[in-house]
Amino acid sequence: MSEPVRQLTEALIARASVTPEDAGCLELIAERLKPLGFSFERIDRNGTSNLWARRGTTAPLMVLAGHTDVVPTGNLDAWTTPPFQPSERDGKLYGRGAADMKSSLAAFVVAVEQFVADNPNHPGSIAFLLTSDEEGPANDGTTIVVDALKARGETIQYAIVGEPTSVNRCGDMIKNGRRGSLSGNLTIKGIQGHVAYPHLARNPIHQFAPALAELSATVWDNGNEYFPPTTWQISNFNAGTGATNVIPGTLSLKFNFRFSTASTADGLKQHVEDLLKRHGLEYSIEWTLGAKPFITPEGPLADAARNAIKTVCGIDTELSTTGGTSDARFIAEIAEQIIELGPVNASIHMIDEHIELSALPELAAIYKNIFSQLLK
Repeated sequence: MSEPVRQLTEALIARASVTPEDAGCLELIAERLKPLGFSFERIDRNGTSNLWARRGTTAPLMVLAGHTDVVPTGNLDAWTTPPFQPSERDGKLYGRGAADMKSSLAAFVVAVEQFVADNPNHPGSIAFLLTSDEEGPANDGTTIVVDALKARGETIQYAIVGEPTSVNRCGDMIKNGRRGSLSGNLTIKGIQGHVAYPHLARNPIHQFAPALAELSATVWDNGNEYFPPTTWQISNFNAGTGATNVIPGTLSLKFNFRFSTASTADGLKQHVEDLLKRHGLEYSIEWTLGAKPFITPEGPLADAARNAIKTVCGIDTELSTTGGTSDARFIAEIAEQIIELGPVNASIHMIDEHIELSALPELAAIYKNIFSQLLK
């Protein structure tokens, strides 16, 4: 009999659940939870599969959140072994989703099985919030489950998202917050013309250059005790017809803010638009707020995670708010405390994604230890 977390991780990896496909992962997890007395609710939409499963009716409510979907494999020939055929090599388990995040899902399930076996009448409740649309647009996944919970007045005391947060070894870093993401699609309008007759045209690149210099040099905020300073980066910049003798009529650029709780989305928008107006530019801009920043200060959940990691792994963990966005941004709207805690993220989204086999039982032991501290 193989180690239980490994066994379930391998069964999940074998299901080719590329976004938004769930490929039977939720059914597999639900089958494991049924004997423990969970009730189940499917909230599916537009080809995305979502599961809300809960055991217990009282507070505190501990939510275990994650996604069954994985990113595409990339070039199959580049994989040492097929991505949906879990394989062991050199003490590691290989397969798409091994680290992001089928191992965390398996560890959640095994941890709950073991915790309930030891504490069948534990106080509070445990719930799973799982989706097959985290790696994609995320429009039909966790966000609609949170909307449904919000509509009926559900509140969550503690939430753990199983995203891979560790850096060098399991448990060395957890996320207790994330920066916000604000994107802009900016068009600067000029007048197209012949380069030999610039007085008859208006070059939007030349016009925008001073504003670009100022935007690039702006200090948006100084961050705070939890976050580094807000950053502004251009990701795309396009103008011109391809000809060398035509002044372009428009300039298009896409940019993104990663911002801390020291700034607001509205404040950043206002600053940019005031700057563009001050430079006398004719422009249009479309804004997309991808995520609001959130933070869980040190307290019961972060303390319990630190204690659990110290007990199980013998190491001190680092609280961090670095990295991209995750579904925690949605759950944070109804969760009093939320952290992300999972395996090493070095190989996620890569060819030959993998996880250390030793991390699998460690993860389950960490999660179970957290339950033991907070559901008592």
